[in-house]
Amino acid sequence: MPKPNAFLRARDVHISRNRDEPFASRGETAKCAAMTDELKPMYLGAQSALPQTPEEAELDYVPNPRPDTLYLARFAVPEFTSLCPVTAQPDFAHLVIDYAPDKSIVESKSLKLFLGSFRNHAAFHEDCTVGIGQRLFTEMKPHWLRIGGYWYPRGGIPIDVFWQSGEPPKGLWLPDQGVAPYRGRG
Repeated sequence: MPKPNAFLRARDVHISRNRDEPFASRGETAKCAAMTDELKPMYLGAQSALPQTPEEAELDYVPNPRPDTLYLARFAVPEFTSLCPVTAQPDFAHLVIDYAPDKSIVESKSLKLFLGSFRNHAAFHEDCTVGIGQRLFTEMKPHWLRIGGYWYPRGGIPIDVFWQSGEPPKGLWLPDQGVAPYRGRG
């Protein structure tokens, strides 16, 4: 039986909480643990094969535990790899993905599998970086998303690629992405 669209599942779920409680209560945690099979993450807790291509990779989304709070979530990916589409030589990057979730968040294991699927994928730096950001934004529908791709030099030229979905929401704390500019070995 095919798995239902995880994004639609996540957006249809609303966890009610007493907003005076600073953290999820035990009852709320139990409610999350008692989700039906349809709402359980596809990959978490299971052995999972690396998808052969980014197109084959299924990203999974789960309900945002704080849907009424504006906050920033960050994924730092210091060892991202893909292939040059011309020479088939490996390319390496440090990716930083920042987003302000709405009703769902990306499940981190599915994101790791998706990003790992680029290891044998031939594409230019710009295509990889922007494509990852656009896919996450289109499927997850966060308030806002940005991605920085800090590519290591090949042929003597580092390439940095940046994309964001639009203006960040007012009041969102945006820390620096924390990746120093490439300075060579000197």
